[in-house]
Amino acid sequence: MPVLEQWLRDRLVYWSGFLQGRSYSLPKSASQVYGLLVSKATSFVSLPLPLLSFLAIPFVGGSSTTFNLLVFVLTWSALVGSHGPLTIELGGTLLVRLVCFLIPALGALAIDCAIPKFSQGIKARGSKQSPLNLGGDKLLEVAGVAVFNVLLAVLLQAGCEYLAIHVLHLRSLLRITAIVPLPWTMAKDILKGLLVRSTLRYVIHRYLLHTYPTWLKTWHLQWQHSARQPFSLVAAYDHPVDHLLSQWLPTYLSACFFRFHVLEWHILLVIASLEDLFIYSGYAVLPSAIVIPGMARRTEAHFDSVDSDSKRVGNFGQLGLLDLICGTTCKDGGDVTEDLQSDAEERHLQKRVEDAVQSAMAGMQGKQQQPDRPGSATVDRPDVPQLQASAGPDRPGDDAAADSDEDVAADENAADENPRGPVQRRSGRRIPS
Repeated sequence: MPVLEQWLRDRLVYWSGFLQGRSYSLPKSASQVYGLLVSKATSFVSLPLPLLSFLAIPFVGGSSTTFNLLVFVLTWSALVGSHGPLTIELGGTLLVRLVCFLIPALGALAIDCAIPKFSQGIKARGSKQSPLNLGGDKLLEVAGVAVFNVLLAVLLQAGCEYLAIHVLHLRSLLRITAIVPLPWTMAKDILKGLLVRSTLRYVIHRYLLHTYPTWLKTWHLQWQHSARQPFSLVAAYDHPVDHLLSQWLPTYLSACFFRFHVLEWHILLVIASLEDLFIYSGYAVLPSAIVIPGMARRTEAHFDSVDSDSKRVGNFGQLGLLDLICGTTCKDGGDVTEDLQSDAEERHLQKRVEDAVQSAMAGMQGKQQQPDRPGSATVDRPDVPQLQASAGPDRPGDDAAADSDEDVAADENAADENPRGPVQRRSGRRIPS
């Protein structure tokens, strides 16, 4: 008992002194309140500048990349020295979620509602995928829940950091240092984070939200899958518990597991936010040639499998690799191998078109120059008068016109017998009889 009383007395003295010190820092006049608000607003505006300057490096002209990186490192060091670690982490997280997901998703929904004809024209499934099919009340509910879930995830992250630092007296879950990691280290860490995130999302989505008959599955079906067809805000429209479990936790847990630098966490969050923004959008025009469109098709096929009341629900992952390995791919959504095959065929077709254009240009240049060199085998001749001229003066024009097919065959045989001679590409034209 004396030990417990002494511990309680020490705690009481500590907190009384802490509160007394904090009370002295509070503003006591209107001018002090105004100065505090201006200071906080200025700090919040200057907080995202290093991150924005880092993302803008590839688009800045007139100076070298090394100089831009040096400016970014100096700006980041000044930011870390002038702001608290929790402010940097949460401010950057909120900025990324607003700029890379929430604001573009709300803007896309506004365009879908304001210009429905234009929106339906660029949707992959036309009017069937229009958000207006849900009705005005449902759209307001989707938008409100999505905004709430995004802000709730940022608030929960702040609670986790505060618990680790100030309550448990541990080190921060993410590293916040003035030294910026090397580009190769950042790329390696982000790749590991993406792999862990995709694995966790697949397991949680498949077993907790679609397999085991729990409240999580009921909430997921009643909330997110009530939208029938996905659009960008649907990525964050779910029961708050399901959203935190399936969307926020895999991303944040992968960063905490490897204890990312806060810049690596922000970049990982940018990739995750843009991924959700595009693959749930339903648009046919997406900023990728193979990866993003395939992920979007698999997401739509997942919604179709749930909407059709089929016993076989698939496409629990977004990339599709784990679905292919575990055999949970939907038949209508395709898999990663089909995406790679279609991309290869598209590239092969594009190469054939380029070769055909180059051959046509070379043929046009050859017709204009028409070199007359002895011993050259000319297989491709544009008209009959050239054949008559090559027949010689002793042969009449009518006989040369009648024997034009034989002359072409003879020239082709001569070209085959002399492989070292110049051989032109055959155009496949038809010789007039």
